Amino acid sequence: MDRTLIVAPSWVGDAILAEPLVSLLRETYEEPSIDILAAPWCAPVFRRMRGVRRIVDLPVPHGRFDLGTRRRIAADLVREGYARAFVLPLSWKSALIPFLARIPRRIGYRGEFRHVLLNDLRRLDRKSLPRLVDRFCALAGPPGSRVPMPPAPVLVPDVANRDAAIRALHLGGSGPVAILCPGAEYGPAKRWPPTHFAMLARHLLEAGARVWLAGSPNDRLAADAVISAAGESARHIRDLSGRTDLGTAIDLLSAASVVVANDSGLMHAAAAVGVPVVALFGSSSPVYTPPLSPQARVARIDIACSPCFKRECPLGHFKCMRELSPELVYNLARSTMTAS
Repeated sequence: MDRTLIVAPSWVGDAILAEPLVSLLRETYEEPSIDILAAPWCAPVFRRMRGVRRIVDLPVPHGRFDLGTRRRIAADLVREGYARAFVLPLSWKSALIPFLARIPRRIGYRGEFRHVLLNDLRRLDRKSLPRLVDRFCALAGPPGSRVPMPPAPVLVPDVANRDAAIRALHLGGSGPVAILCPGAEYGPAKRWPPTHFAMLARHLLEAGARVWLAGSPNDRLAADAVISAAGESARHIRDLSGRTDLGTAIDLLSAASVVVANDSGLMHAAAAVGVPVVALFGSSSPVYTPPLSPQARVARIDIACSPCFKRECPLGHFKCMRELSPELVYNLARSTMTAS
């Protein structure tokens, strides 16, 4: 069988949006033949994808070149006998390892100085491929092709790990679970205000839901701000941010009756494990990276400056998130919980 390497994006959400490409490439009735070259922090995502044979760690932080590490990894990969490599990030560094590993066919979009490193170089038509998932999936076909209806990302949660985490964190109880994800790695312009999350939590608690906060250690400040703004309700909110690894966080999302999240990796993870999601968009675009699930709802307000794709509001007013009311989001969350 032809063995395939995928060079994965280093953002968790983008990594999840690579799953439909894995789905298109995998052979249903054969042993997995797809390996993933990924940053260590994204490895738990790929462990929950069907059809992945092996995850190869790329332990190089953002912004670092580290040619020695890349050469060492490439030397190890030569022995694997890959027939092709799909390079999903657009940087030239991401294309270097498949080139050094002498993989015969190296597929990706034109980017920074990649015409030597890639030998199946595609032109990215952003107009006909507006979504990131469409761009990834189009690489599975010949140049110029597209996948009209790519499959939605699917992550398979580790149910035993989820149940063990619920016991270990003393999360048992009755009533629906609402998980709020107040963080977003890209920057504060993607984050709904903590006062709004706190008001939403109060509404959900009054409706009989159990409320958990989820996020990485980098999301602790955002979660702390929600707890601080929640007042008396804070004692009924379980803050799990930074208390689990990414894989366990994904597994716990599968226990939710609804997840309310900023445009983030956990938003995409919630959609991929098949639970109802309310996705909060302000500076980013639901056209480019929407939650790909029939159970997902997008909450945003239509103003001229959104999306700006900036890390911080360039105009200083932050209307795109500040004027997205907790009542509107609560009504969406309640309707998705009822529908499910």
